[in-house]
Amino acid sequence: MRIGAHVSSAGGISKSIDRAVEIGAEAIQLFCSPPQGWAYKPPPEDEVLAFREKSEETGIGPAFLHGIYLMNFGSPDPALLAKSKGALANYMECAAQIGAEGVIFHSGSHMGQGFEAALPQTVAALREVLDVAPEGPYLVIENCAGMGNHIGASFKQIGRIMEGLSSPRVKVCLDTQHSFAAGYDVSQADTLDEAMTEFESAIGLANLVAVHANDAKTPFASGVDRHANIGEGHIGDAGFAVIMAHPAFRDVPFLLETPGEGKGPDRAQLDHVKAIRDAAGAGG
Repeated sequence: MRIGAHVSSAGGISKSIDRAVEIGAEAIQLFCSPPQGWAYKPPPEDEVLAFREKSEETGIGPAFLHGIYLMNFGSPDPALLAKSKGALANYMECAAQIGAEGVIFHSGSHMGQGFEAALPQTVAALREVLDVAPEGPYLVIENCAGMGNHIGASFKQIGRIMEGLSSPRVKVCLDTQHSFAAGYDVSQADTLDEAMTEFESAIGLANLVAVHANDAKTPFASGVDRHANIGEGHIGDAGFAVIMAHPAFRDVPFLLETPGEGKGPDRAQLDHVKAIRDAAGAGG
């Protein structure tokens, strides 16, 4: 089990590896464009080469890109849907260039029309992205917290999307805080077993390729997406010890997105989580 982090790519995509080294990350997640905007420029060739070289030299990996926040594959607005497909396709292209494992993304909102109504469009849009994406990276669906009209708060909903796509290139990232907020109590051994049994039935544990390791600022089943530093939320250190000891996560990278001192994951947070991992016997 590798403990990694989301790090900034400001100043060039290869700088993210330097920042990962600084905080002791063993795996990495990053944006390759501003997450709150549609603008995208492919990384320069020298930065792509530098990213690959630094990844190999440091042994940091796997690497994942996180898609921008504006995408919504359930939107009834054709212009927004087209932009969403284009943005995700750009990220898949970038992932292939830098040798990333995949692109983790949020499916969006059904805008009140209901999941069943939004499902065919969501599947069709993601299939279009896969059709134009280069070979290599996975399309990685992230579960959501259930706030508002989110698509993919339940494992069963994600399973329906995957069933519709029927592609070995579609995988899943489990966010611990989102799961907790959506009604999966991942902090206790018996309820975590129940959750992962549902995951296996709906999605398949073989399709789990990453974990977003975030504590929960809001109580269980709140439906609210609010991350806390690990050990400072409602899941707590004891909850993460339970998670890390579970066999479903044994070989899956954990990526911290927690705020640290306000600027993202830091060395203190990574050392803290590594200690929990080691005590749980999950290895490095």
